[in-house]
Amino acid sequence: MAGRNGRTVRDLRRGNRTAVLQRLYFDGPLSRFELGPATGLSSGSVSNVVADLIADGLVEEAGSVDSDGGRPRTLLRVTPSSGHMIGVDVGETRVRVELFDLTLTELARTQQPLEPQRYDVEVVTGHIRDAIAEVLATAGLAPERLLGVGIGVPGIVERTPDRGAVVHGQTIGWDAVPLEALLRAGSQLPDDVPYFIDNGAKTLGQAEMWFGAGRGAGNAVVVLFGSGVGACLVTPEVERGRAVEWGHLTVRVRGRRCRCGALGCLEAYAGAESLLARWREEGGRPPQDTDEETALTAMLAAAYPPKGTAADPVALAVLEETAEYLGAGLSDLINLFQPERILIGGWAGLQLGSRFLPAVRRHATAYALRHPAEKVTIDLGRLGPDAVTVGAAILPLADFFARGGRRAEPAPEAHLPAWQAALEERKP
Repeated sequence: MAGRNGRTVRDLRRGNRTAVLQRLYFDGPLSRFELGPATGLSSGSVSNVVADLIADGLVEEAGSVDSDGGRPRTLLRVTPSSGHMIGVDVGETRVRVELFDLTLTELARTQQPLEPQRYDVEVVTGHIRDAIAEVLATAGLAPERLLGVGIGVPGIVERTPDRGAVVHGQTIGWDAVPLEALLRAGSQLPDDVPYFIDNGAKTLGQAEMWFGAGRGAGNAVVVLFGSGVGACLVTPEVERGRAVEWGHLTVRVRGRRCRCGALGCLEAYAGAESLLARWREEGGRPPQDTDEETALTAMLAAAYPPKGTAADPVALAVLEETAEYLGAGLSDLINLFQPERILIGGWAGLQLGSRFLPAVRRHATAYALRHPAEKVTIDLGRLGPDAVTVGAAILPLADFFARGGRRAEPAPEAHLPAWQAALEERKP
């Protein structure tokens, strides 16, 4: 039966379960007494919801605390083993896969390097399938216990009713890749284990907003600085964030050619791949036959050597110019969205770290309008190089919470032939 606002009793119960689960998750352990004001629910509603969650194995007792003059109050917490998620980071240098319990404690991980400039779809999907099987075997976990698999990818993700998640990754040569269909076609996971596929910058943003430097901010931008650059915008209207192709803003008319094919994109100047290319073009000597992360480490060591050692002037000049391009790019985000925080993450952003940040802040302030620039803080993310996988794992976790702690419904059988049709389209 639906009320005047269209909500049914089932909707109300699901909402109450969600409210209790989320408060215990982020602020627990808490007592039933504390859950009332924390959730806005009556004591009777809290007792009923807690009883249901304990019966479902989602909540457990976690000791007790003295009360004022009465009996000790029992503390409650989310049961870590009551659910498991896999997070996948399809980066531009490697595929990283991690298995987590419900409280996002890591249980197993593995990763596979990707050859430079080689993002063959079959290779990447093979890495993901093999890595999922490996982390499940390492932890001794049955696939049926998964709440879902979250995957962060470079590019734009389109959700279609007939083909599932489709990835448009222009910079890596992916044109309308039906990634979800490809993964399901060769997967050993049960059909009812859902995939949640989204842009990697958005999963990074999700992680930082839930557990990192973004907590408490209502309006923020989280920047992913790796081989390329991207960003996630979080506002009160878009709490889960929206990926924006910030790396493909034009910062120089008729400038360097970007991997996307256009001229003068920010990514053509500020991404790690282009940064190293510019060092090489200016006469620098990056180490040969190494991955980007190793080469960037060498560049930083050359530009910022120990005291008493001369800096490489070419490496230093390229890094200083990159700081200005990044600052100018951040000023666009400041002027457009007026965030209260900008957070920089991604492996390259973390490598450049605090030594690079003052120059980026200075240029961002110089290029931005004064009023919004005075209200924003620019800092590094706190979650380290695993932030994308953590954020990817949050995708099924957030869905689980939104369902009130219920597992996702199995995909309709009628959907499977459409996925198969999507695969047929890729055959030569």
